[in-house]
Amino acid sequence: MATLHFSPSPSFALAKQNQPTTTKLSYFHFNPGKRLASQRLLKSATVVRSYKVVIEHQGQSTELEVDPDETILSKALDSGLTVPHDCKLGVCMTCPAKLISGSVDQSEGMLSDDVVDRGYALLCSAYPRSDCRIKTIPEEELLALQLATADD
Repeated sequence: MATLHFSPSPSFALAKQNQPTTTKLSYFHFNPGKRLASQRLLKSATVVRSYKVVIEHQGQSTELEVDPDETILSKALDSGLTVPHDCKLGVCMTCPAKLISGSVDQSEGMLSDDVVDRGYALLCSAYPRSDCRIKTIPEEELLALQLATADD
């Protein structure tokens, strides 16, 4: 949660509130004579939104709201889903999935580009970049594909 701190001088600080301390992120100097410029600055602030992610696992679909900075696996586990996983680092390949629709950032995982281009992902290193639908798959399916593309 971000908090605006106003001071008697014509400036204010935008601080990120961590519990129990506050870390200052940046400062904006406010000049009352340039009110329109400061209003444009505040309007252009990026709003982080969560994405609707539907996970199909063992014949059931579960809808989650996942923030862009959290992995689909971490949100699934926090929500009580029991999906296969182990290392949570994108290395062991025990949390494989097939992206049915939407997009994810998979840059932290160890999958080859060919496998990622075919729509495969590791839940532990998949960050949503849009609303998406993803289906868990057997580990062997992904391993066979990853090994086959390693020979190319």
